[in-house]
This record gives sequence, structure tokens and C-alpha cells, in this order.
Amino acid sequence: MHNVRLIEVDAVDRPVLAIGTDYTPGTLLDTHSHRRAQMLYGMSGLMEVDTAAGAWVIPPYSGVWIPAGQPHRVRMQGVSTRSLYIEPQAAPRATEQCEALIISPLLHHLLLASLDVPALYDEAGRDGALMQLLLYEVGRAPTMPLFAPLPHDVLLAEQCKAFLLQPSIQSTPDAWAESLHKSLRTFTRFFRQQTGMSFGEWRQQACLMAALTRLSTGQSVTQVALDLGYESPAAFSAMFRKQLGRSPSAFRQADLPAYTNA
Repeated sequence: MHNVRLIEVDAVDRPVLAIGTDYTPGTLLDTHSHRRAQMLYGMSGLMEVDTAAGAWVIPPYSGVWIPAGQPHRVRMQGVSTRSLYIEPQAAPRATEQCEALIISPLLHHLLLASLDVPALYDEAGRDGALMQLLLYEVGRAPTMPLFAPLPHDVLLAEQCKAFLLQPSIQSTPDAWAESLHKSLRTFTRFFRQQTGMSFGEWRQQACLMAALTRLSTGQSVTQVALDLGYESPAAFSAMFRKQLGRSPSAFRQADLPAYTNA
């Protein structure tokens, strides 16, 4: 189902509903909740997800798990989504908190295929099998151990969002301070107040988020390292292993074949 409103199909007697939606840049879905749990997958752009427990910036080819009844607000920055709406008793994840998810290539392709599944699908046929496999894969999707909170200050938030689209470990706090017409000391204090993190911590989190996404889509370790501004693949790999406990090559090998026809 494509660009169908949930309210039109929510009452359909099926454990899972799959809906694809295209959003124009800047679309704000103000604070709301669903009777069903939601697995929200963004195939392009950025999703800014806010809940009472915290905020996440979800990069392309990543997802967010939203439990049933959880109030949330989402701003879409040029996002095409695939969503699964799941009856609470069928929810494959037990958590009561939102989670950022790493989407495997298999789950990616299953979500693409789900777009052709009608609301009242045959549970005993292929569509029913597809939905059951989707539930299984959503349940086993690893959480993204990183997040890059967005500040409330409008100018700083815009700069952060631009960085998330093109992250580089070479970006310096001096350059950010200058662009915001602040001294380095003032900027450093201001950034921590706005995000709860130092600039260096936030920059590294953003680069790691981008690295996870790019590695999952099949890019080589060397390509990812150089694109993110690291001096060498070895330097990138050392940082990756220190933060996540395994090498980027091990991360790629543990995943399924790369995305195609995205």
C-alpha cells in the first residue's frame, strides 16, 4: 500500500499492515501515537524522532522501533518511508522504549516487497508468509548503539543536520564557532549545553552512524574511511573497533549481501 493513511486500514483484521509514504522535505508529524506498534524505515533523507525519553536522528537505510501507544514526533527531511504497523500482541520486540535499528539488506528487500501487499492479505498465502518473515526479521534487527541528538537552537540545529548529511571527522569546532560568530570557548560550552555531548563526541557519533549505514549498503571499508575524512582505513578501523568492539570488515561480513535496486 502506498500513500495510504493508517486510519483508513487500522481496523483491518491482520497482525501487520505495510504502508509506504513519501514526504516532502520538512514535513512535521506532530506528537501522536498509534494503537499498533510501528517499525518506521527511511530509505532516503533524515528522520528526526522525538519522544519523552530522548531524541534520535535516523540516517537513510535505518529504522526506528516505536512501541504501541508511545507518543512521538517525527520531522521528515526528504524521506520515503516503509512502515509496518503491528498489533500489540504480535509485536516482535518486547521493549517499551523507542529503538534505532540497523536494517539488514534482507529486511530492506522484504520491506520493498511489502509495498505490494494489500491490507486484507491472505494470511495462508505468500503475502502472509512475507509478513511473518518481516516480523521475524524486525525482532532480530540489532539496535544502533549510537545517536546524535539535535540541539534546540535553530542555527546550530541546521548546521548539525547539514553535517549529518555529509559527515567528516575533519570538521573542526573552530570552523563551527566561526560560522556561528562565537568564540571557541563559548561555542564549546554552548554545544554541550544544547546536545549533552562535547563537539568531538557528537562528531564521532555522527560519523559512526554514517559508517554503519554505508557499510551495510556494501561500501568498502576504504571507501567509507576516506569519505568520512579519516587519514587512512587503518585509523578508521581502529576507531571503529574501539567504539563498537569489532572491526568494520567484521561488521560487513556479519551482514547479508549489499542492497540493490534501492
